[in-house]
Amino acid sequence: MTASPPILPDQVRTHRHRKRLLTVAVFPTLLTLGNLICGFAAIHYASKPIGPSNIFGWSTLTIAGSLVFFGMLFDAFDGFAARITNSASEFGAQLDSMADMVTFGVAPAFMVLRLVSYYYGGPDHYTGILGPDAEGVYGKIIWGVTAFYICCTALRLARFNAEVDSTDEADHRVFRGLPSPGSAGAIASLTLLHQHLTVIRFHEVPPDGFERTSALLLPLATVLASFAMISRVPYGHFVNRYLRGRHSFAFVAWLMLPIAFAIWWFQVALAIAFCGYALSGPLTVLLRIRSPRPISSEAA
Repeated sequence: MTASPPILPDQVRTHRHRKRLLTVAVFPTLLTLGNLICGFAAIHYASKPIGPSNIFGWSTLTIAGSLVFFGMLFDAFDGFAARITNSASEFGAQLDSMADMVTFGVAPAFMVLRLVSYYYGGPDHYTGILGPDAEGVYGKIIWGVTAFYICCTALRLARFNAEVDSTDEADHRVFRGLPSPGSAGAIASLTLLHQHLTVIRFHEVPPDGFERTSALLLPLATVLASFAMISRVPYGHFVNRYLRGRHSFAFVAWLMLPIAFAIWWFQVALAIAFCGYALSGPLTVLLRIRSPRPISSEAA
């Protein structure tokens, strides 16, 4: 009989690593996959012809934008579920980034491309999705803007995974760069507002110039959100910093103001909230630069 070759330490570590991946946390994983399905469904509805659907009579782009926000709920609850069940893992973090890439990267970019393609020359002149083969320079630029947004989302998620390897709440109170859910929320909320104004407020007869203006402002917001994601501008985690723990009575009273505002003007309040969060980082940096620094007195 021939003796079996000795098992090397590297082989033992590889075997143990594979054994750990055989079991995953069920509930947090299902929530993460729910986020992924929301992103896929958002792309599906955004690819349909723009117009009323059989879901509450909403526009197909309205459904797509709403699914992005449903994905945010799944994204928020999967991390919470992983912490309370003490099941946070590297596998969960990597799966979460893959789902975020679809829901907060590809889906918002495709929504912008679809909306601008439809309203750029007016619905009567719609010829298809704008792309590198578009006739006009503007069409090529719009496709490049959305492709740039997808790349920035991927870079933002990869940088976060590389720099933050802890699930502790203290490490998630401040983000460096606009988080991808905040960026997607700004784009999705503007899309919802656009569809609300076009379909509900203007009854599909918008004022002259509205379609051209919206076709220019939404890609501009997409470019700004892209640069904000890959920047080093600090952004506070809204839930960890403002909704957890104890706060003053006045803080809770002021928090009810935007909620009451959203009851009457939901789409407007949603766009203001997410765009305001996207602008909060640069505004905070500017205020710190402009604020006078106290001059320390030297001891005699």
